[in-house]
Amino acid sequence: MAVNGASGRNGLPEIQTHEKKADGIFHHDITAPVNAQTIDELHSLQKKKSAPTTPLDGIQGPFTAVSDDARSKQQLQSISASLASLTRETGPKVVKGDPAAARQSETPRVVGHHHHHHQRHVSRTINVTDSSLKFTHILYNLSPAELYEQAIKYEKGSFITSSGALATLSGAKTGRSPKDKRVVRDETTEHELWGSPNIEMDEHAFMVNRERAVDYLNSLDKVFVNDQFLNWDPENRIKVRIVSARAYHSLFMHNMCIRPTPEELEDFGTPDFTIYNAGQFPCNRYTHYMTSSTSVDLNLSRREMVILGTQYAGEMKKGLFGVMHYLMPKRQILSLHSGSNMGKDGDVALFFGLSGTGKTTLSTDHNRYLIGDDEHCWSDKGVSNIEGGCYAKCIDLSREKEPDIWNAIKFGTVLENVVFEEHTREVDYSDKSVTENTRAAYPIEYIPNAKIPCVGPHPKNVILLACDAFGVLPPVSKLNLAQTMYHFISGYTALVAGTEEGIKEPQATFSACFGAAFIMLHPTKYAAMLAEKMQKHGATGWLVNTGWSGGRYGSGSRIKLAYTRKIIDAIHSGSLLNADYKKTEVFGLEIPTEWPDKKAYNETLVKLAGLFKNNFEGFVSHKIGKDDKLTDEILAAGPIF
Repeated sequence: MAVNGASGRNGLPEIQTHEKKADGIFHHDITAPVNAQTIDELHSLQKKKSAPTTPLDGIQGPFTAVSDDARSKQQLQSISASLASLTRETGPKVVKGDPAAARQSETPRVVGHHHHHHQRHVSRTINVTDSSLKFTHILYNLSPAELYEQAIKYEKGSFITSSGALATLSGAKTGRSPKDKRVVRDETTEHELWGSPNIEMDEHAFMVNRERAVDYLNSLDKVFVNDQFLNWDPENRIKVRIVSARAYHSLFMHNMCIRPTPEELEDFGTPDFTIYNAGQFPCNRYTHYMTSSTSVDLNLSRREMVILGTQYAGEMKKGLFGVMHYLMPKRQILSLHSGSNMGKDGDVALFFGLSGTGKTTLSTDHNRYLIGDDEHCWSDKGVSNIEGGCYAKCIDLSREKEPDIWNAIKFGTVLENVVFEEHTREVDYSDKSVTENTRAAYPIEYIPNAKIPCVGPHPKNVILLACDAFGVLPPVSKLNLAQTMYHFISGYTALVAGTEEGIKEPQATFSACFGAAFIMLHPTKYAAMLAEKMQKHGATGWLVNTGWSGGRYGSGSRIKLAYTRKIIDAIHSGSLLNADYKKTEVFGLEIPTEWPDKKAYNETLVKLAGLFKNNFEGFVSHKIGKDDKLTDEILAAGPIF
């Protein structure tokens, strides 16, 4: 600015606002005004759209890109097909975007899907209904930031914690509902499914629940749709679509499944499996096979899953795990409920264990690469993680005990049912006010030493973990093949029954293949595949007790985590392979620590052996191997008394 001699109003000197050019000393930092006429136009400048990158072959040369309109139309037609009711001529009218934003503009262009499948189920009628007049907004593969906004805006109980994670509530259900899980038995599956955890339902009952879920989802203003993958092995990857009503569920699955690249998403096509999560809406108790308002239903022939009456996100994760337990063995690929890590020399270890045995803790090792913490496949090429994330328990979590999990709880992570300080939003991980089953779901990349892609060579060691509160299993035992199969099928651990004063009797728990609730086929099927792969690739089996030693709970002492880690390190290094071993009575396992009370030890030993024997009675009639030789060896590997 410059001031000249001319007088302005009230005799003040007139101010010149044009730039002085004479000596070049004067300059200003005034920027050009924004190129917007309204506040809405200004907001529209804040967000930019990524350009499509996938070429469309055959049209004007190999590098011509698919138009945004064509790609969007294809995606919407596919989603409309997924949401189609089998009683109507067309799928619902769907449109991308948040309905709140759409209300400020004109009615958007919608897409409906004409379908002609499954005509044998119902006869369709064409009529006009309220549902056919409306359209449903599709929030498709939103980013974590977008899902945060949706959750905080529209879902009560959603908050950003001090670490940046999204705290959510899963409603009345804070864990899985195994008694409400149903699997359709039809011509395809009736001779394959293991009956114990897979309560049956028929096709008609499934279709009733599917219709109920689809109608509920179509009645909403908006639904969330995730298109993602399972299995890091590209040759055996499964495409999954998750349709849900909550941002919490969409973000959870964004973290837990493998996230597609933009290029993969553009060419996603029709999913191999679809989840309809209508968990906020109950099932009809009068529907055949229903015993409560909750139902989690799998139809392996239709490749669909329906969730009603529970908002607990873990149902989706474990439902898909069950699907992999059915599909992968058909490809001669072993699906495993295990953790897995790899040393710097490429040596891979598998960790099996039930809740509380230390599977997640021991598979997460600063000196080794994490392949995955929970679900894996073992193919002819090696090991691959099924998931794209981790689902860690948070109760009593501390930075000192679990630094990797602690540091992974940041922006993008879902925190389920935790309690936090009202003002600072700092989480109190010791607080069980909502549930003891507090959880964190985060992408596996949040673990610093995660191996991306999550694949590895054939395992060198197979480690079976048991928290033995009876205190009779040794800290570590080297297993032969038959013993490995026996303890794999048994899936044993024992925890204390309760914390009330005077209750000190341990309770034995057996879960076949260390995951009976999720397997679809008979346990011996998975055991036979494990034996074959261990034998073929020279893997060694180990039984590691992370529970009590020198006496049962109340008289002995809990084996320290530092000691167990040293044992695991010795397994990894190979030094335990060269140790001297001797067989003991009953279990044939080495007991390095004697109890002070020899009589009490023998009584507890025989009691636990009896529990193993009783549990294994259900498996003796199933034969493994062509000549049943392996079956006899497995039975002989059990306790003898």
